[in-house]
Amino acid sequence: MSTITTEELSATTLLRFATAGSVDDGKSTLVGRLLHDSKSVLTDQLEAVEHASRNRGQDAPDLALLTDGLRAEREQGITIDVAYRYFATPKRRFILADTPGHVQYTRNMVTGASTAELTIILVDARNGVVEQTRRHAAIAALLRVPHVVLAVNKMDLVDYKEPVFAAIAEEFTAYALELGVPEVTAIPISALVGDNVVEPSATMDWYGGPTVLEHLETVPVSHDLSHCHARLPVQYVIRPQTAEHPDYRGYAGQIAAGSFHVGEPVTVLPSGRASRISAIDLLGEPVDVAWTTQSVTLLLEDDIDISRGDLIVPSKDAPATTQDIEATVCHVADAALTVGHRVLLKHGTRTVKAIVKDIPSRLTLSDLSLHPHPGQLVANDIGRVKIRTAEPLPVDSYSDSRRTGSFILIDPSDGTTLTAGMVGESFAAPEPVKDESEDDGWDF
Repeated sequence: MSTITTEELSATTLLRFATAGSVDDGKSTLVGRLLHDSKSVLTDQLEAVEHASRNRGQDAPDLALLTDGLRAEREQGITIDVAYRYFATPKRRFILADTPGHVQYTRNMVTGASTAELTIILVDARNGVVEQTRRHAAIAALLRVPHVVLAVNKMDLVDYKEPVFAAIAEEFTAYALELGVPEVTAIPISALVGDNVVEPSATMDWYGGPTVLEHLETVPVSHDLSHCHARLPVQYVIRPQTAEHPDYRGYAGQIAAGSFHVGEPVTVLPSGRASRISAIDLLGEPVDVAWTTQSVTLLLEDDIDISRGDLIVPSKDAPATTQDIEATVCHVADAALTVGHRVLLKHGTRTVKAIVKDIPSRLTLSDLSLHPHPGQLVANDIGRVKIRTAEPLPVDSYSDSRRTGSFILIDPSDGTTLTAGMVGESFAAPEPVKDESEDDGWDF
C-alpha cells in the first residue's frame, strides 16, 4: 500500500461524495474496486475479504465486502446501511458514503448525500435507467449536489458496446437536466473487472473521458462558504463560574456558514435581541475571526437571554422568522405523512411543535409530472408540503444554505424521523387549495 506524507495530506483538498443506484447495479463493488486499485486497502482488510469470499465459495475476492460490513448485508448481498469510508490519494482526500440501492432503504441515500459535493449514480448497462435511478437523480437535484456522475456499470456484459452507453447517457442526462442538475459526467465502467474505475479501459478505446478516480481527483470543489449568510446555531450555553472568570457566559456551537468577527453587531433569533461580539474563543484560545465548520464560543457585550436552539446572525444579514414553512420533502418513514399530521420540526438545534397544513403535490418520477393534493406521502415519496409551527423559526432558503435551509419532521410519539425537508425548493407545484381539516388543538 502506498503512503502519503503528512505534508502531502495537509495540502490536498477534501471531497465528500456518495454512491447510489438500484440493487445489484454494483455500487459496493465499485467502491471496493476504487479502494483496492487506488491502494487504499490495508493488507489485513484485503485478507479478511479474501477469507470471507472463500467461505462463500467464490474464487476471486468479492470487493463489495470492503463496504458491506454488516452481517445482514453480507448475507443478503445488498447494502442496507450507509457505509462511510475514508481514503486519500496524493491529489485529494475523500469521504465516501456507499448508500443503499433497495427502494426500502432510499431514505438512507438522503442521509449519505445531504453533505456530498458529488454523487455517483450507477446504472446497469443491461437495464438502463429505471425508476430507482430517477428517484436517486431527483434526490440529488433536491439536495443540490453540485456534481453528478453517471457510471454505466457492467459494460463487460454488453460487450462494451458504445451505442448502449450512449443511449443510457443521453436518456439520463436529459432527465437530470430537467430536474435542474447543473452538470452530468457519464463514464462507462466495469467495476468487476476494473475498466475505467482507476485505470483506463483497454477494451473501450472509443471512450476518451476520465476514469472515475481521475474525475474525483480533478472535479472543482469549493469549501469557501465565507460569502454565505453567517449563521451560528447555539448548541450549549457555557457558564463555568470560576474565580478566574466569574461572569463568563459563552454561546457555543458550530458555525453553519459565513464568518464572525470580534466587534460585529449580531442579532439573536427568534427573539430579535441585538448585541455585539465581545470575544470569540476557539479551542480555548481567543481569536479575532472564526468561519464555517469551526466550533467556537461567542461572547457578547450584553447579558441577554440565549439558550440552545437560538440562532446568532449578523444584524445586517438576519433572516426573517416565520411560522409558515413551504418546502419540498422526501418522506423516509414507513408510516404515511398526512394532512393534519402533528409532528415535531427540528431546524438546526431547535425543535418545535408543528402541523402539516397541506400537501399540495407529489412528484411522479416517471415523467416529472405533479399529482395534485395527494392527501398523504408514503415512504420514498417526494412532495411539496406546507407546515405551520408553534413558534417562529429563522429559516433560510435551501438554495442559499443547505444547513439552515433544511429540517426534519419527527414523530412526537416515538421519535421516528418522518421526513427530510428543503425550505423553498420546488418542482413548480400547483396552487394549493384551502385546508379544511378540523381544529385538533395544534392549529397554531
